[in-house]
Amino acid sequence: MSSASSGGRHNQSSGGEVAFGVATFAGVLLVVLAVFQIIDGISAIANDTVFVRGLSYTWEFDVTAWGWIHLIIGLIALGTGIGIIMGQTWGFLVGIVIAALSALANFMFMPYYPFWALAVIALDVLVIWALCRLISADRVDA
Repeated sequence: MSSASSGGRHNQSSGGEVAFGVATFAGVLLVVLAVFQIIDGISAIANDTVFVRGLSYTWEFDVTAWGWIHLIIGLIALGTGIGIIMGQTWGFLVGIVIAALSALANFMFMPYYPFWALAVIALDVLVIWALCRLISADRVDA
C-alpha cells in the first residue's frame, strides 16, 4: 500500500520515508561540500600562499590550477545537490559521480592541505553511501 504524498517524492511506507530522508540528507551534505569546494577553490585562486608549497609528487599542479579544479567541481556539486534536494532523478547518479570526483581531487590535493582534504574525502564517501542506499532502497521498493 503505497500512495504518493502531496509532494510526490516518497510513498507512505516507512521505506519511502527513509529513502526521502536519505535523499534529503545526501542533497544537503552535497551542497555543504560544494560550498567547501568553492571556498577552497577561491582561496587557492586568490591567495595561494595559504597552502603548503615546495612539494614534489606525481600529481603536482600549480595551486591556482587546483583552485580552478575545486571551483568547477564545487559549482557542479552545488547544482547537483540542489537537484537531489528537489528530487530530480538525474541528481542521484550525477551526485555519486561528482562526489567520487571530489574525493579523487581531494586525494590528489592532500599534500597541499592534508587534514582538510581528508575531511572532505570522508564527507564525499558519506554522500556516496547515502545516494547508493537511496538507489538500492528504490529498487527494493519497486
